[in-house]
Amino acid sequence: MQAPDIAAPSTPSASRTLGLAACIALVMGNMIGSGVFLLPAALAPFGWDAVAGWVFTIAGSLVLAFVIARLTVALPDANASQMIARAYGPLAGFAIGWIYWLSIIITNVTIAVAATANLSSVLPVLAKPGVGAICSIGFLWAMTGVNLIGARAAGMTQIATTCIKLIPIIVVMVLLVLILGSGEAQVAPFPAQGLTGAGITASAALTLWALLGFESASVAADKVCDPARTIPRATLIGTAATGLIYLLVCSGIALTLPAAETQTGSPFGAFVSHYWSPGPARYIAIFVVVSCLGALNGWTLLQGEVPLAMARAGELPRWLARTNAKGTPVRGLILSTLLASLLLIANSLQGLVALFTAMALLATSATLWLYVGCALASLRFRLVVPAAVIGLGYALWTLWGAGLVASGSSILLMAAGLPFYWWARRERTAD
Repeated sequence: MQAPDIAAPSTPSASRTLGLAACIALVMGNMIGSGVFLLPAALAPFGWDAVAGWVFTIAGSLVLAFVIARLTVALPDANASQMIARAYGPLAGFAIGWIYWLSIIITNVTIAVAATANLSSVLPVLAKPGVGAICSIGFLWAMTGVNLIGARAAGMTQIATTCIKLIPIIVVMVLLVLILGSGEAQVAPFPAQGLTGAGITASAALTLWALLGFESASVAADKVCDPARTIPRATLIGTAATGLIYLLVCSGIALTLPAAETQTGSPFGAFVSHYWSPGPARYIAIFVVVSCLGALNGWTLLQGEVPLAMARAGELPRWLARTNAKGTPVRGLILSTLLASLLLIANSLQGLVALFTAMALLATSATLWLYVGCALASLRFRLVVPAAVIGLGYALWTLWGAGLVASGSSILLMAAGLPFYWWARRERTAD
């Protein structure tokens, strides 16, 4: 089956403000956010199983990124959920678009919590659940304010924060080289019983959280210059570079830092403090907060674009389809941030690390349905079939690894959107 003609209207060129550099920054900025900085704490109990989990996750993400990139070439003016709609009908497109929108909201909550957790190493009062929730809500609305200015402001912010967020990663990589070369650090020994399937599967679900976002350029297709060329290049470059960074840095911290020290709100800061000095560790925490806010900025851009595209396609009520003079989906942005704030308030009594882990698994499970849908769409259009089969298998395996609670909750969240779909359909019928 050949890819169908594009049914959606073309976006005016004046609103396409994101070039290759901004798209790579969007992909890497959304991927390098909270995951790399808090995951060493969550992955430390898995030891070498987590290293194998990283390898599987990076390989699976690259395959899925390749599939999405090829779909983008075939359907350059369609975002990911629209591709699925053209393959399997509007209801399928709505279901995937809806759960992806909710996954972005959950992701933003998780990132805001991670920013607060790292800042708590400098301001310990933020470790208190209620105070931390208030700070996290403030971060959510601050990045919403940036995006309300327009996509160009969000893109420039993304480039700046992506450059800043690489600083703590470079510091840790340099320290790893020095301590491993001098023999100062002891690497956790490889287990005598070898790797375990259960440990690899469980850790792979967490590691995928850190790589969520490689589809970001495709989701923001309406804002991208020359999407057929720009999106595939940005997607593959950003995914490969980020995966390599994560493998080296997260595994290095988890395998060299004493287990008790990884269980903090700022594993990066604990690593720098242990192998260098407590003083620089404070600055590392500030850089990490900037990194999280950069990712939050990029995901906030997407949390406005997804409901906008769905409303324009008649899958959500039409009042979400309106934008201001700059093309900014004000209503979608504000509604998404309100929902994120309510989610934070509802879970405000949990500790920061526990809240991060729970939200990360739920966001991963919810996002995986988009990857399942894209792989199925590629099979429907007979595009890169071998890669689509591998990507589909990987996505389903990771859904299993996320656990029954997280994956089951994502299915319930998907079903919860059906009333809004029927509402939108009635609006179209009444016209």
